[in-house]
Amino acid sequence: MRKTKSTLPHLSLAAVFTALITVFTAYIGHIPMPGNLGYLHFGDALIFLAACLLPKPWAMAAGALGGGLADILTYPAYTLPTVIIKAMLPLAFSARRQKILCPQNLLALLPALLVSAAGYLTAQLILFRAEEAAAFGLVLQSLGGSLAQWAGSAVLFALLALALDKASLKKRFEGMKNRA
Repeated sequence: MRKTKSTLPHLSLAAVFTALITVFTAYIGHIPMPGNLGYLHFGDALIFLAACLLPKPWAMAAGALGGGLADILTYPAYTLPTVIIKAMLPLAFSARRQKILCPQNLLALLPALLVSAAGYLTAQLILFRAEEAAAFGLVLQSLGGSLAQWAGSAVLFALLALALDKASLKKRFEGMKNRA
């Protein structure tokens, strides 16, 4: 019974993050990209934040489900690649630090960029069966979009993390888990 109680705060927070990731990906700051290359959004900022507050499996599930649901609502062809890519984004982040905005989590933004850029480029080359002549243009367009996507989400993540650290959110969440 104790194990069930201790997972309730994680389950609850993962569900909230899943909903926030879906909304921030599909609707808030949603900017379609030309050439059917998906869209820019701020949902990754919430995946990064979830990765700093939840154990990895919970953050990975929230990222995969939230991103997947957003793609079902907006760009269904990208749903499977998104589920895989968004599940991988939390891997370099740490929820074991006292602060959300710590050096490890700032550095984790770089592997997140690489995973996202490589993952979506691969998905686009497969989805659009790019021929060699068109592939170079697709690569440049995809990488440019990935960089813009990452930069916006990284800035929003840093701002949210700073605000939540000032509000001692991690300490409050730990207290809530201990009471459960």
